[in-house]
Amino acid sequence: MKKALLAASLLTFGVAAHAQSSVTLYGRLDAGLEYMSGVPTNPSATGAATSSSHRFRAESGDWGTSLWGMKGVEDIGGGNKVLFQLEGSFNTMTGAGPGGGGLFNRWATVGMSNDQFGTLLLGRELFISNGVWDFDPFGQSNWSSASLVRGRNWPQSSNNVSYQSPKFAGFDFYGQYALSNATNWNGNGTTTQGREAGAQITYTNALFQVRGLYDEIRNPANGSLYGVQTGAINNANVGGGVFSASREYSALVNVFLGQFKVQAAYQAIRSSGATGVLPGQPTTLNHEWGGVTWQATPAAALIAAVYHVNGNNGAGNATIYTVGGSYNLSKRTLLDLQVATTQNSKSANYGLNANNPGTSVGTDNPLPGHSQTGVYAGIQHSF
Repeated sequence: MKKALLAASLLTFGVAAHAQSSVTLYGRLDAGLEYMSGVPTNPSATGAATSSSHRFRAESGDWGTSLWGMKGVEDIGGGNKVLFQLEGSFNTMTGAGPGGGGLFNRWATVGMSNDQFGTLLLGRELFISNGVWDFDPFGQSNWSSASLVRGRNWPQSSNNVSYQSPKFAGFDFYGQYALSNATNWNGNGTTTQGREAGAQITYTNALFQVRGLYDEIRNPANGSLYGVQTGAINNANVGGGVFSASREYSALVNVFLGQFKVQAAYQAIRSSGATGVLPGQPTTLNHEWGGVTWQATPAAALIAAVYHVNGNNGAGNATIYTVGGSYNLSKRTLLDLQVATTQNSKSANYGLNANNPGTSVGTDNPLPGHSQTGVYAGIQHSF
């Protein structure tokens, strides 16, 4: 009898504990077919590109990163909750995982939240510069707000402490601070990441939303605000420069007009402490975009946007013109289409994808002064 009562009590305790916590498995699969012109080629397949061609290939993640993860919450009483989230990316077409970024390369956090005081997290997160996502007409698809800054807008960040405030009178605050874990506070080459930090303030109402965002990424090699460069502009080993380490100031706005959403942004990306900068490599960038989304029906959306960047030091400028849209087959599944072209000035060679600087075949950038055009059509399912 005592054993039966003990078993019943343990079962009751387990049910009660389960009622106070939950774990959710989630994910997204994105796959499609892509055509692109202006692809660099070289008969030797190495070194600087000497001509261009076109390609047709299967692609994963053009409309949105394929990912899977799990997140959980435990209510510990008094309005307090313990949270965790684990998330990693993969290639739908091949099944390959994130490689060197680790199993949970996008997200690995644990922390606490309170409805009155906000949320505090520790671990690996998408870097705060990803905060432009909410204001990008194409939601940081492969051909959008990260392309002309060569991925500066969408990195991940380790060793983070982050804080998200509750909303108050339409305002909310979010901040991130990532330690370098080096013997020098900003980084000195002993670790793979320099110090990173940022803060954003957002105001939201029924008619519009505005956000101000500041962030900085330090060079892990020396803690400076400029990426290491190791070769000439047409060398395959050219470093990231301002694209990999710099300060970024962003002003972003959404305007809600019934079926239409108008979005615009301006970013000033600035480096400092750069020495021996190579010709054609910028130390400052001015990046802006604007676009309109028309929610034609509850299921169908049409999007048009323009992205532009201008760099100093003879780096030139480039513009992406793009149109596309999506059609929801259900709440979880959509079809997507995007057509885009990059137009470069004489000295610029930005591609549709967020490629590394340089003119080598490996960068996938078009020839300087040349354009690159692409069409992507795919399917995306979320669970």
